[in-house]
Amino acid sequence: MLERCFGGGSGGDGLLWHMDLKPHASGDYSIAVVQANSLLEDQGQVFTSPSATYVGVYDGHGGPEASRFITHHLFPFLHKFETEQGGLSAEVIKRAFDATEEQFLHLVKQSCAARPQIASVGSCCLVGAIANDVLYVANLGDSRAVLGRRVSENRKSIQVVAERLSVDHNVGDEEVRKEVEALHPDDSHIVVYTRGVWRIKGIIQVSRSIGDVYLKKPELSRDPLFRHFGSLIPLKRPVMTAEPSILIRKLKPDDLFLIFASDGLWEQLSDEEAVEIVLKSPRVGIAKRLVRAALQEAAKKREMRYKDLKRTEKGARRYLHDDITVVVIYLDHPLGSSNGRFKNHRVADFTSAPVDIFSLNVDEADDSFRAVT
Repeated sequence: MLERCFGGGSGGDGLLWHMDLKPHASGDYSIAVVQANSLLEDQGQVFTSPSATYVGVYDGHGGPEASRFITHHLFPFLHKFETEQGGLSAEVIKRAFDATEEQFLHLVKQSCAARPQIASVGSCCLVGAIANDVLYVANLGDSRAVLGRRVSENRKSIQVVAERLSVDHNVGDEEVRKEVEALHPDDSHIVVYTRGVWRIKGIIQVSRSIGDVYLKKPELSRDPLFRHFGSLIPLKRPVMTAEPSILIRKLKPDDLFLIFASDGLWEQLSDEEAVEIVLKSPRVGIAKRLVRAALQEAAKKREMRYKDLKRTEKGARRYLHDDITVVVIYLDHPLGSSNGRFKNHRVADFTSAPVDIFSLNVDEADDSFRAVT
């Protein structure tokens, strides 16, 4: 019972954390994270109240600082601007993204003398919000939100399709590559194919993020503090942006569940495979089940046994798979009838994945990335 309430107990994988099942205003949700890097660069969080549900998946790169920073700033900004505007909207979400980006830039400027490498740290940022039977999905980078939508039902089975709700801002996608190239018509090498993938300036695959200040502020390429970055090259203009793609959708009775996950999951499972697993599996521990399915696929690709992958320590695990964060949101009552179990609580609830899986020094590790004034 304690395992079900507080996570952990992941069947021998000491790098896997999970929260099996908790209520939100429209149903239940489940969250799981598995660590591959020496320092966990993924962060995930869920905020629930009787009137709204917020989901955040933040996939860091270059270090954990940006994803940890977003964890402490984005939801408070959302709440602040939503309160000021009298409700949630695309403009409220965009303002919250902009404010988080600006505050992280402020942190970089404060810290760069002592830690110049922080200018190269960034994070993808995927946010889902449900309020008044409306779903908002905002995204930077290549984390992904996928909807399981019922298309037919009979006595024997339910047929559900996978509907992708977010845009992968990854230049491996031809359309995204064309978008970046169109913004830089005078730079024939804005996107190059290197080390087996397409990368902006040969450095990074995603075109949108929070952070990555060294690719957004051309003046940094002329600053002596950053000369030790061998990949830094003079920039005429920013080559990345923090402008989110935002989708707004009125929830319908056939919308059954949502999967929010970092690209570590989608590297191993297709949208359709993930939806099929959620449809055919018990609710309790569903996020953990998706993570395990991805890990089993990663082991198969490496021609190794899953139990041997689970024994691989963090750091070395990164050669087998990425950090993976998964949040599954069930939509039981999308048309105004709140879940009675949750409504009786009449309070807000917050779940955040550990800063580092089972770290004994979570608070010490995270203090420097809390609110910046």
